Amino acid sequence: MRYSDTAMAPPLAQLDLFGGPPTPIVAGGRRGVAPAQAPDSLLEVAAALPRNLLLGTSSWSFPGWAGIVYEQSYSQERLARGGLMAYAQHPLLRTVGIDRSYYAPLRRDELKRYADAVPDDFRFLMKAHESLTLAHYPRHARYGARRGRPSEAFLEPGYATLAVIDPFIEVLGDRGGPILFQFAPQDVGALGGPRLFAERLHRFLSALPRGPIYAVEVRNPELLCPAYRDVLADVGACHCINVYPGMPPPAVQRQRAGTDRAAALVIRWMLQPHLNYEQAKALFHPFDSLVEEDPFHREQLSELIVEASRSAKPTFVIANNKAEGSSPLTLARLATSVARRLDPNGQRSSDG
Repeated sequence: MRYSDTAMAPPLAQLDLFGGPPTPIVAGGRRGVAPAQAPDSLLEVAAALPRNLLLGTSSWSFPGWAGIVYEQSYSQERLARGGLMAYAQHPLLRTVGIDRSYYAPLRRDELKRYADAVPDDFRFLMKAHESLTLAHYPRHARYGARRGRPSEAFLEPGYATLAVIDPFIEVLGDRGGPILFQFAPQDVGALGGPRLFAERLHRFLSALPRGPIYAVEVRNPELLCPAYRDVLADVGACHCINVYPGMPPPAVQRQRAGTDRAAALVIRWMLQPHLNYEQAKALFHPFDSLVEEDPFHREQLSELIVEASRSAKPTFVIANNKAEGSSPLTLARLATSVARRLDPNGQRSSDG
């Protein structure tokens, strides 16, 4: 979801005198967005998870999360401007996907406001600008005169460094998690075919500054070829395992992309395989309950997370409301499944 360019998080508040969670204060002394009270059962699940596992959602400005993430129902605009601090107080939510950066690179002051709103151990997963990952712009009205034309910035490392990576490193610092290059479904021929795409991806990733975790999400299954796997292994990047229509199951993606060899595990649980975004939005809105659960993907993802925990591999899991109906509740079910599989030392339990 896109937000206004003026979206911002509130300044950090002082700690409550009695040691409770801070109450955000915004300009003029007005109370900001308050977090929901987490049930003891959720606190117990959160405490049982390995610290290398960071769970989060695709953005945070959903009024339907009242009583789940936020104390009450706030407007979408108010949550976009001031909800991140409350979001970061949820016991399970230690990362978040910055999706609006896909449509335009974020200004440094916007990134600074995000960083200032979260604790030190919080991490952001940020999408790179779509101009880097579209061979041709879609024939959609929002692209104006660029509709159907080639993207001059496609896999251009200089633009990626200047517009995306340098601000990410310099402003977010330690709060920066993965930078995601999301390749939307597109004509594979326009990419040059799977092998040429892999070669171009290799040149691109090899030229990027070292430091951040780079994750690549492809949504054309034919791109999951041995050349793609070898490129990621050679440059130290990660395949983002994604639950999306037309993509193979997570276990198959793991095998084809060699995610077991990557330095981090990155997962995005986006959409029911039989729905498109418009259908899912109509079915699941206002995103306040699990409307259509997906136990198959929950268990496959849980298995991958448990495997990553054995080596303390950094693991980032982003869930979308359109996966099951409410991403915070999806993550609560996933976390419960992971905790059930793990003993206190992070090894598989006997009932796993």
